[in-house]
Amino acid sequence: MSRRAIIIGGGVTGLSTAYHLKRLGYGDVTLLEKDTIGAGSSSRAGGISTGLLWSKTGILARKTALRRFREMSRELDSYVFHNEHGCLGLFSPELWPAREALLPLYDEYDVPYQILSSAEIRRRWPQLNPEADHVGLLDPLGGYSEPEEYLAALTAEIRQLGVRIIENATALELVTEGDRVTGVRLDTGVEPADAVVVANYAWILPLLETAGITIPAKTFVHQRYVSKPLPTPFAAPPVNADPYLGYVRPAAGNRILIGAETPDRDDWKVGEFGFRLTEIADDPTVLPAVLARFGDFVPALNNAEWETRKVGLLSFSMDGEPILGPFGATEGLFVGVCFHSGGFSYNPASGYYLAEFVANGRTSIDLSAFSPDRFDAAQTAGYLASTVPQRNAARRRH
Repeated sequence: MSRRAIIIGGGVTGLSTAYHLKRLGYGDVTLLEKDTIGAGSSSRAGGISTGLLWSKTGILARKTALRRFREMSRELDSYVFHNEHGCLGLFSPELWPAREALLPLYDEYDVPYQILSSAEIRRRWPQLNPEADHVGLLDPLGGYSEPEEYLAALTAEIRQLGVRIIENATALELVTEGDRVTGVRLDTGVEPADAVVVANYAWILPLLETAGITIPAKTFVHQRYVSKPLPTPFAAPPVNADPYLGYVRPAAGNRILIGAETPDRDDWKVGEFGFRLTEIADDPTVLPAVLARFGDFVPALNNAEWETRKVGLLSFSMDGEPILGPFGATEGLFVGVCFHSGGFSYNPASGYYLAEFVANGRTSIDLSAFSPDRFDAAQTAGYLASTVPQRNAARRRH
């Protein structure tokens, strides 16, 4: 009998997992989405990608992700990974020493980078105006994707590969027998499975609880804005700008996209399967505050008019690293979540590694640092019971 896998969550991690499972020759793959494909945080993402992370495992995973983004630009119809200018990280004098300390790690794993002065940034991209004492770290392999374009292309491809997609299907319970998962309960009954991958981000805690499992995951509000078409193209790399508490990049149709954290807003607790992101209101004070912070750095923002505003949730673990892999105590159950603000950036790798776990029982790199079993139960309970403002979560952008 053909092996059966169920993936819960129709965002980029779930889609990528389905795609890579079929490419590995796995049997029957079903993707469940409680709403429509991409209706969660994936369609609200910034889409920025960089390989300049802060841990060995993260660096190796992102090398895979950036390679796969380039390959998927060729594999998928109507999708382009924008690498025209790379991806720029911006650092104040206070923030730079911590990032400078990571440069030997980048050298060790052959991750290219360029250190740029503020004058060099202005010379290369005249539409950026960093403060004189700011430092840039350019990832020449980085770039960005348009989430809507990527979601549509990947969805079309997995349909062609034979993935069964069920939308408006809420996973109500993980069905187990003894120490293994055997399926997923929906309103319509139980879908049997040999493997279940849980990649439903904000909704993950109540679902895992049905199998008696907890992980230290919290979600925080993220707001993203896209302008109306600009009179002059915004020719610059995507910029992760921690001094300004946000990011900015070019967007399709001669637009500009800006995103921001809300540092004083507490973590958003999701306790019901019926919750939808549309229930989170756009805080009207955020955009003016973001523009005030970014206005000198990106003068084009000062005259921009705003076309769309989207509110999403970012998923963080207790130690700031992703949670990805099998649950040791429950055979056949896998998880991919808590990619900080980098779920989109990780997805070609996270989906690939989850597919490797499911299909082969092992991955091509050591992912023990991301294991869901790495957390202490008492510390997890304390973390989940606490309320944490976003400023106290690990600031790890894309």
